[in-house]
Amino acid sequence: MSEPVDAGGMAELISKLGLVDEFSVRECLFEIEDKKASADTLVKLMQRRGLLTPLQGSKLLKGDTAGYFLGGYRVLYKISSGTFGRVYRGDDPRSGQIVAIKVLRNKWTENQQKVDLFLREGRVGMTLQHPNIVQILNVNQDQKTGQYFIVMDFIEGDNLRNLITIRGNLELDESLRMMEECASGLAYAWTRGLTHRDIKPSNILVSTDKSTKLVDFGLAEMTTVVATGQMEVGRTMDKDEDVAVDRTLDYAGLEKATNVPKGDVRSDIYFLGHVLYEMITGEPLMPVTRDKNVKMQPRRYMDVEATLAKRGPVVDLHPAAQRLVGKAVAFEPHQRYQTPAAFLEAIKATRAEITGQTDPDAARRASGPLAIYVVEDNQKLQDVFRERFKHMGFRVLISRDSEQAHRRYLQAPYHALLVDCRTAGRDGLEAFKRVTKEASGMRLDLAAILFLGDDQHAWADEARALPGAIVFTSDPTMKQLTRELREAIPELRKHKGTEE
Repeated sequence: MSEPVDAGGMAELISKLGLVDEFSVRECLFEIEDKKASADTLVKLMQRRGLLTPLQGSKLLKGDTAGYFLGGYRVLYKISSGTFGRVYRGDDPRSGQIVAIKVLRNKWTENQQKVDLFLREGRVGMTLQHPNIVQILNVNQDQKTGQYFIVMDFIEGDNLRNLITIRGNLELDESLRMMEECASGLAYAWTRGLTHRDIKPSNILVSTDKSTKLVDFGLAEMTTVVATGQMEVGRTMDKDEDVAVDRTLDYAGLEKATNVPKGDVRSDIYFLGHVLYEMITGEPLMPVTRDKNVKMQPRRYMDVEATLAKRGPVVDLHPAAQRLVGKAVAFEPHQRYQTPAAFLEAIKATRAEITGQTDPDAARRASGPLAIYVVEDNQKLQDVFRERFKHMGFRVLISRDSEQAHRRYLQAPYHALLVDCRTAGRDGLEAFKRVTKEASGMRLDLAAILFLGDDQHAWADEARALPGAIVFTSDPTMKQLTRELREAIPELRKHKGTEE
């Protein structure tokens, strides 16, 4: 469509597109008093009144008739530009809900690999519903323009990179609280088999209510294609792609240096440790460089622990925070926190230690209401355990699948575990061992009870060597179980339901 030449033509286009209600359009035309006035005059008046945004005005003056709405959401103005897309602020005309709309750059729409990855990012995001992960609302292709887009919650606030730049550094407890929320979001995603692979301050959003949210799950794989040089033959790398290389080579360099596969969650934990150090001190733990060869050198990652040991005392880093960061950024993957849940619990324990909370044992207990996980195949015993443990004050979780006990602990650590190997067999013992070792790694107390059958007594010594293990080689009474649980979990002694 040709550019509207006067105010009357512009008013007709604006009404046709549904950008402004007809009453407001007529009112603005009446104010300028001349339909033959320039189209620019009407657009500027509507912008001053807040009826149009500069982005909409610019498109209108070019005669554009598409791209004002995507997925039913109105596109208002550009927020930022990235390697593969531009992000716009938008709203839902029906409800007024404010959203962010990420649009894949036109140059990538002919590349099916990029399109598939972009759409996958959106679909993956739609499966993640957690208060510390930005929620994806919609992903689709606009039939009129051919543009691919992702609609997500709009976070009123700023990203952590800008916040650190403005403030220099954050208070210690504020930094730990924000990192606790980041670890919580990552732990949730990991229980669904997802890692982030692009942890950095600019991918952590801080809302006006001070809550933190991870953004851009899935984008790292798109940028990895560029970072590793897998480009179309004959095409040079543009400025935005250079940024992509810069932000993904840290992950690629770490993975190569430590010989772990792409997507190892301990790499996310490593970079969360770097973010935490920068929040507290205002300075990066690794030297900032744009040299791609330097970023791929193992020495860059090997030197981090020595740098922390040297710089921590200089910047007056609290010893507990230094230990927390130190374990997160250990060069050897097996020396880091092994899961996001373990890192999350360590952050909570560190906060408790630093604040000097009145209950010194609280740092060693899993957070949340008392919970016990029972692995039992016998339906009658399930019913007995459910009734008795509920009466004691527990939230009772029961499953026949022993492996589920481990998965659940990684997602949300509980306070007690009961595994009946008489029905679960060797798989039950292995799950028992994994959970107790996980609890020990998190520095959390766990009352771990194991039932062994007559033909399983040989496992007793193996089980008793585990931290917190309580092993029965003959049928215990409920009175015995109650006594053991009371002894292991102080809170039970205060609960009226434990009266015998």
